[in-house]
Amino acid sequence: MVARGAMAHFWSLESLQMVAADGATESSALVDDNGSEEDYSYEELCQAAPRYLQPGGEQLAINELISDGTIVYAEALWDHVTMDDQELGFKAGDVIRVLEASNKDWWWGRNEDKEAWFPASFVRGYIRQCRKHTGMFTTAQLSTIFGNIEDIYKFQRKFLKDLEKQYNKEEPHLSEIGSCFLQHQEGFAIYSEYCNNHPSACIELSKLMKQGKYRHFFEACRLLQQMIDIAIDGFLLTPVQKICKYPLQLAELLKYTTQEHSDYSNIKAAYEAMKNVACLINERKRRLESIDKIARWQVSIVDWEGPDVLARSSELIHSGELTKISKQGKSQQRTFFLFDHQLVFCKKDLLRRDILYYKDRIDMDEMEIVDTEDGRDKDFNINVKNAFKIINRTTEEIHLFCAKKQEDKKRWMEACESERRRVREDKEMGMEISENQKKQAMQNARKSRQGRIKGGYNGCPMPPPHQTLHPLHQRHITVPTSVPQQQVFALAEPKRKPSLFWHTFNKLTPFKK
Repeated sequence: MVARGAMAHFWSLESLQMVAADGATESSALVDDNGSEEDYSYEELCQAAPRYLQPGGEQLAINELISDGTIVYAEALWDHVTMDDQELGFKAGDVIRVLEASNKDWWWGRNEDKEAWFPASFVRGYIRQCRKHTGMFTTAQLSTIFGNIEDIYKFQRKFLKDLEKQYNKEEPHLSEIGSCFLQHQEGFAIYSEYCNNHPSACIELSKLMKQGKYRHFFEACRLLQQMIDIAIDGFLLTPVQKICKYPLQLAELLKYTTQEHSDYSNIKAAYEAMKNVACLINERKRRLESIDKIARWQVSIVDWEGPDVLARSSELIHSGELTKISKQGKSQQRTFFLFDHQLVFCKKDLLRRDILYYKDRIDMDEMEIVDTEDGRDKDFNINVKNAFKIINRTTEEIHLFCAKKQEDKKRWMEACESERRRVREDKEMGMEISENQKKQAMQNARKSRQGRIKGGYNGCPMPPPHQTLHPLHQRHITVPTSVPQQQVFALAEPKRKPSLFWHTFNKLTPFKK
């Protein structure tokens, strides 16, 4: 009961692959109308697809293979533990020879020296069939479509086993599951990568589905593996929705748990922990959108030097104009962009004020912000107004800035404090953007920029105006407790039967006050 509720979305995606072998020679194969052993081409797969629309067609096709002398194998992706001599026990990764498959629920097979029944429901999956058809899918396409779903599956299996240990079957109201969530709370962070990748997966899948051969292929996979009647995009969406439901389920469980219950404090802590997981996923999604904008902004800056801004930063915190004053008393009007970890400043073009030239940057990690009173400054020996300093704590190098208005100075000093706070929060939250994602953002921005540079005066190419980059003043570090999944993805979830596991907990009267 617990397994069905907690793992249904993984069983539908990850399980066994079917391979057919003639004698001692193995070869990947699907089944055509004649029960032959040949690998399907695109056209053959399309022609064969209607074959599986008939009830029992999947078992009949596999039995035809067996009757023709073809050796059919299944590979287990999870353990099957049994005390019944009539059932075949095996471990994840074991290869089982299928000897008979006329029953839709149980197949007869051989593992090592034993022959017995094993559950046919363990024979499902998309990923392995896709990997076998290298002519249809590149490694990059599979990575985009499925993301790290196999890592999620492995993590969720471990979580499920631990959850089942905490579940009291005899007296469910005495179960103590809160500690299980707390123990695995860091592991749930792997959902972030999957959720962030999901929009790209949808785009890639949508492109493929425009071709009939891919539509037939995925449908043939679903029918061959006896999966429920949901399209592949529905299966791929499920982990996105599931991770967001944990806070709701725990909130409901907490509502029906008295404070005197031994698991109350752990359930409350688990609820907060899973809310934080949802927050982290939401923040990473927002940050990925931010790096795309930053990349487009950078490629529009003329004469950029040094590493890409994304090498260290992923969010613009504040921007505006300031006067930078040198030790010699020279004033320079510059446009500044404060990112996490660094402050970039540029110079406007004299004729076209919408064009920016890169001038320099300041590493903020070693800096301290110091307020400066109006009047004569002792370090620079000049009169200043609305000024503040950024001082390097290691080298004691001083940067002096002046704002036009007192309120502008206040905003800049608050922004600098916010930058330090956000850097600390990112470290505590484990907020990281992968190098591949940064690299991809810069590649997309540079590719988009190509062809947009227009001819300018004196035969020289005129660069485009810089991309407007607005700071995100509000940081989404909280999620509404009522509907936490709204902040992550506004996507519809395939209809599923309610989990009897959670239903049991929610309706237990001993939990009520």
